[in-house]
Amino acid sequence: MSAVLDTETRTLSVTQQLVYVNDSNDTLQTIVLNNWIEAYASKDTPLAKRFSDEFIRSFHLAKNNERGGTDNLEIHFSGTGAAADWFTMNDQPDLVEVNLPNRLLPGEKTTFEMTYLIKVPSDKFTGYGYGPGKKLYLRNCFLSPARFENHHFVKYSNNNSDDMANAPTDYDVTIATLQDVKLFSDLDEQESGNPVRFVGKKRNDFVLFSSDSHEMRTYKNDVTEVVTDLKDNNIDEIRKALLIDKIVHYVDNNIGRYPYEKIMVTQADYERNPFYGLNQLPAFISPFPNDFLYEVKFLKTYLNNFLKNSLRVDPRADNWIYDGFQVYFMMKYIDENYPGIKMMGHVSKLGLFKSYNLTQLDFNGQYSYFYMLMARKNLDQPIGAPKNTLIKFNEQIAGKYRAGLSFRYLADYIGKDNVEKSITAFYCKNQTVNRSARDTLETILKAATDKDIDWFFKTIIDSREIVDYKFGEVSKTKDSVTFTVKNKTGTTVPIPVYGVRNKEIVFKRWLEGISTDSTFTMPRESATKLVLNYNNEVPEYNLRNNWRSLKDFRISNRPIKFVFMKDLEDPYYNQILYVPTLTYNLYDGLSPGFRFHNKTILDKPFVFDVNPIYSPNNQSLVGNFSFAVNQNNRDSNLFGMRYQINGSYFHYAPESAYFKLTPIVFMKFRDPDLRSNHKQTLVLRNVIVKRNNLPDTADDELQNYSVFNAKFIDGNTEATKHFGYTTDLQLSKSFGKASVDMQFRKLFNDNRQISLRLYAGTFLYNRTDDDYFSFGLDRPTDYLFDYDFYGRSEKSGLFSQQLIIAEGGFKSKFGTPFANQWITTANVGFNIWNWVEVYGDAGFVKNRFTQPEFLYDSGIRLNLVTDYFELYFPVYSSNGWEVGQPNYNEKIRFVVTLDPRLLVNLFTRKWF
Repeated sequence: MSAVLDTETRTLSVTQQLVYVNDSNDTLQTIVLNNWIEAYASKDTPLAKRFSDEFIRSFHLAKNNERGGTDNLEIHFSGTGAAADWFTMNDQPDLVEVNLPNRLLPGEKTTFEMTYLIKVPSDKFTGYGYGPGKKLYLRNCFLSPARFENHHFVKYSNNNSDDMANAPTDYDVTIATLQDVKLFSDLDEQESGNPVRFVGKKRNDFVLFSSDSHEMRTYKNDVTEVVTDLKDNNIDEIRKALLIDKIVHYVDNNIGRYPYEKIMVTQADYERNPFYGLNQLPAFISPFPNDFLYEVKFLKTYLNNFLKNSLRVDPRADNWIYDGFQVYFMMKYIDENYPGIKMMGHVSKLGLFKSYNLTQLDFNGQYSYFYMLMARKNLDQPIGAPKNTLIKFNEQIAGKYRAGLSFRYLADYIGKDNVEKSITAFYCKNQTVNRSARDTLETILKAATDKDIDWFFKTIIDSREIVDYKFGEVSKTKDSVTFTVKNKTGTTVPIPVYGVRNKEIVFKRWLEGISTDSTFTMPRESATKLVLNYNNEVPEYNLRNNWRSLKDFRISNRPIKFVFMKDLEDPYYNQILYVPTLTYNLYDGLSPGFRFHNKTILDKPFVFDVNPIYSPNNQSLVGNFSFAVNQNNRDSNLFGMRYQINGSYFHYAPESAYFKLTPIVFMKFRDPDLRSNHKQTLVLRNVIVKRNNLPDTADDELQNYSVFNAKFIDGNTEATKHFGYTTDLQLSKSFGKASVDMQFRKLFNDNRQISLRLYAGTFLYNRTDDDYFSFGLDRPTDYLFDYDFYGRSEKSGLFSQQLIIAEGGFKSKFGTPFANQWITTANVGFNIWNWVEVYGDAGFVKNRFTQPEFLYDSGIRLNLVTDYFELYFPVYSSNGWEVGQPNYNEKIRFVVTLDPRLLVNLFTRKWF
């Protein structure tokens, strides 16, 4: 291949000759080429859809010159010069299928010539592409033959998961540059200067890096040559060279010899798959020395590139093998080189933080917590599932970590030497083409032990079955202990039991075949505590029921521990967390309080949350509480259920308070494909409200009322489109009403966005003479106290201008603000520039004994953060030209959300 790189236009002009040898036993009629750079070409490719699924708008909103692609592709067969018949599929534009003029028999070869222009995309999307100045980092950008396995070509589209299935290829690449830049590649450099020539044998792929600066450094030892620009946090070159040499030899000694002369370890590679936790910490508060940070970053990235470059494993179907090996040896490296290091580094030594499990957890202990985070949310997936089916958090964090933990679990069970020798044997065998990597690994591991390890593949790798054992009855004598172990989930895998005395292990035994309740007797050996899975070898769902005291007297099996702010779950304590809070509404004022709850980072089956608050305006206590029981359904579309009771007491007007008590049942439905953003929720609740300080003439139904509410919510949301609807039924002694709220939002390819909301509601019966329970046109009365109004009873002034899009959803105010019979409205928005939109509302309001009234309004919306921070400026409505009317500033409406728990969703939704 010959290419000319122009860093000014960010293009490569390519002339390529491909010699394809049919090394299969099949006769080929076509050849499939990977053309992954074409995934950047439009907003409708699988890559673009993946971005949208994960709420990433930058690719859709990018300028055309920021995207990439392949232009002017021509393919001719060598010898005849005949143009090849080739095509792409609509749903996979990043694959090129070439029809052969003659059948290609086993052992035969064909040669064809290709010319094309590569437009390099911006690196802001995936880390690959052009960056500042003349920097380019290219991977998976040239046309290359797809792997042929099991009688067909592997047709994987680019979805930003680094799993291109190339056939092992010999490369001979010559690249000339039109500007003064330095070129680097993980291929071997045969000729330097301009042009530069690189070659490589039996490579899965290669990378190309160009820069006009001196970022890249080369380090060479007796194993390989490392080319890296990994950021070093001000480490001197000698120390950096020593660390790199140490890691290269560690991997060489533990896995095997790298088969190529050179390997690249780039900052872009690390940023695509960082060490989560470390990468979130600003340098000035890092709890680890700079040397350690660089060491861990380099180790993680080097292992990833080492395995991906040299192992012939299907990178999509069997990615768990890469992940498992990488994390296993990262954990081993920490054990051997930094025994005793904690997850939070030197922070663990500060007296203020010594009581936190977060700071005292071993560094390697964090891996199981990241996996358990997803298991407790019922979002974990089999680690043996294809990589493209995993949700982002599982793909990049939880699944990767559990794969490493699984090999560590197996090593503890059958012996570390047996597992590590098996990995080395597998690595050496799979540097050649392998069509059944998983089967090969299973065969090697089973040959290394006499123990039955079928459970490892069937349960730990291929299923999402959860493991959870607990103690039943325990009895003891001075010399022995008899105990029952209960299998709570029916998942049968080995589990260790420990005898512990003063935090020291006095014995350890593996328990096997526990499918139901099983009783064991063994020597006590002076143990004062029995603990299942003490060192967390087994990826177990719940560690809080894993120990029993053998002392004669104990107040509680798990004592209470008070923790300030937040902490990881500590299985040996009942944790109560206390947090200062600050809330605001107009009638209570800026109100301080203390929140007491048991919500650690991992979800729990039972959750309580009590928040007493002092109201300075009323010099009294207000606040709220909730108690909830969560139930996850592992194998059902009914994804989860929650049984909850909430209570709140606040002021809704000067010197007037309300008390609300609500028992609720949530039923959450989710598509079996967890990558789908389609979610449904059925909510059944009974809202009981008591209000005080109403006028003596007020009806009792306005002071004390109870409303049964059934609500069904159905939605499918991503960055470029949203559709959802909510049906709502409310029944009480005084009224019954039903409504439907439908919402649609679409971001078109020209970056214009339209949003549409339709609302219709009707009373089934209405025995009230007040508008308190009526439908609101521009502002709901919120008699169920569901919305975060800062001044809910205000009729004028700033707080009356707060807008919550509910019921009618109008922005202008009219003389008929309520409907006591029925209402139908439509709310439309259309952007005219970035976050500036025009809006319009129209609808009918029907009250008893009157004709339906048609109303409308229109104006400008500043959509700064959708649903969280918005401003509405009315222009024209049924009231006339509003801009020219008096007190226009009082007509401006605003949406502001201050609840931090709602704001967090903006940043977490792309992960789950």
